[in-house]
Amino acid sequence: MAVKKKISRIVAERYCKARKKEKGRILDEFVKVFGYRRCYASWLLRMLGKGHVFYIDRKRYVVKGEKTSQKGIRKRPIVYGQEVVDALKKVWYILDMPCGKRLAPYLKEIVPILETKGELKISNEVKEKLIKISAASIDRLLKEERKRWRIKKRSYTKPGSLLKKQIPIKTFADWNENRPGFIEIDLVDHSGGLARGIYAQTLDATDVFCGWTETICVENKSQMKVFEGLRKIEKQFPFPIVGIDSDNGAEF
Repeated sequence: MAVKKKISRIVAERYCKARKKEKGRILDEFVKVFGYRRCYASWLLRMLGKGHVFYIDRKRYVVKGEKTSQKGIRKRPIVYGQEVVDALKKVWYILDMPCGKRLAPYLKEIVPILETKGELKISNEVKEKLIKISAASIDRLLKEERKRWRIKKRSYTKPGSLLKKQIPIKTFADWNENRPGFIEIDLVDHSGGLARGIYAQTLDATDVFCGWTETICVENKSQMKVFEGLRKIEKQFPFPIVGIDSDNGAEF
């Protein structure tokens, strides 16, 4: 492998400096010696010459080649300046922060209306760019703004401490959804995003077959209060409950 690596580096240096006809001859020799396919061999020699990470027989190598010139690299001009971004944010807030795919086709209609109502004051150049902007560009320009408004830590469900072997569990083959009595249960908290202190919880129970739903308010998320709520819901259902499916919360 060490010999293969050395030879590849030497051949790559010759390959990158050679002209078109000479490159073809070098490539033919390289393919005959190593048995690579021609397409892979040409890619490997180009990558080695530029100093990229490459793989030989599934082993990773990093070779420091000659530095490539940055003069030939073209930079894309900035199409949407800060004025367009600010106007886009304002429209985005007014429309309750929709995604780019929903917002893009609606801009042509909503921008003139907002201008008429005095909600948006922009130049004609900014208006034209705002109307023509694509959904992908909208999501890219609003990426950082979305992070600021992303809701975090709204789920407070934690795994229970009981082992599955201690609880009778049915598989999907035993779960008959073609008759009433098999219900899905879950808790909905009313903490307002601040999980401090004691706050009410809504216990929801929905039958999988017919969609019959019973809800009941419980004082907190403790096992005792949730079990009392389940007993009350059991009496409210018009048919006997024969199976319960829940998440892995400790209260369940």
